[in-house]
Amino acid sequence: MLVGVDTADDGAVYRVSDTHAIVQSVDFFTPIVDDPYTFGQIAAANSLSDIYAMGAEPLFALSIMGFPQHNLPLNVMTEIFRGGADKAGEAGISVLGGHTIEDSELKYGLVVTAYAEIEQIRTNSGAKPGDDLVLTKPLGVGAISSAIQRRIASDALIEKAAALMATLNKEAAQAMREVGVHAVTDVTGFGLLGHLLEMTKASKVSAEIFAAKVPTLEEAWEFIRKGKIPAATHTNLKYANPHLHYENGLQPEVSLMLADPQTAGGLLIAVPSDKREQLIARLQELKTPAASHIGRVTEEQSKRIVVYP
Repeated sequence: MLVGVDTADDGAVYRVSDTHAIVQSVDFFTPIVDDPYTFGQIAAANSLSDIYAMGAEPLFALSIMGFPQHNLPLNVMTEIFRGGADKAGEAGISVLGGHTIEDSELKYGLVVTAYAEIEQIRTNSGAKPGDDLVLTKPLGVGAISSAIQRRIASDALIEKAAALMATLNKEAAQAMREVGVHAVTDVTGFGLLGHLLEMTKASKVSAEIFAAKVPTLEEAWEFIRKGKIPAATHTNLKYANPHLHYENGLQPEVSLMLADPQTAGGLLIAVPSDKREQLIARLQELKTPAASHIGRVTEEQSKRIVVYP
């Protein structure tokens, strides 16, 4: 075992030779949009993201589904599988099988397996003082997903958020492999603060975040200001707060945005400062949803994360 549960990383890594290892991850969740095909795409993109966050290229996938067959027609299952298979195809792999059970609540996701050179694998534990932090997708889909469930999001906003969540981190991973980075994780259910906290703990460092530089979905701010947000946002913030210092004060809605739980969020990359501009330029060339320098890694301090306005 090269990577297990100790550092809360995005995937397991198991050595199979002197030079290569298997990288594997699993993720699944309940629907966040009504359209089953779109849900399948989002769930697959979210599952694939863990492999990209390890610096690896996926090899194949297996599906996992819990299906309430007495409450939903079977064509819903078919469309979810079709969405997942199409997104896997976009990643250049196939879904080779899987397992489905009867469940009271619909759930779907993938087990994704990769085979990679050990030297190419990146973890969340390699960040070094002096590194810059780059984020490749905007925050805010958690608040928008909550609005979708409350039936207060417009059709246009649902389409926009769904397209973002279904966007693979394939190009972002390609850019970081080409440039060379120290550490990476993807921003998902624990929000930016939660996943950065995991990175700093695993790397034995601290970090500074410049809130004004963090990319966000403008439409999400309205829901945050009105308190129309997921319960997980408050849970994430409660978990992170003991490890945070807010420099010069911070508006409450900003801290809530930084704790917003993402689905298939972007990659958070710790890159050597002399390679930051090269990485951002390559991300922009590959048209990732964002390519934002949001902070930096520092020596280990009493607080893991300092947040500036």
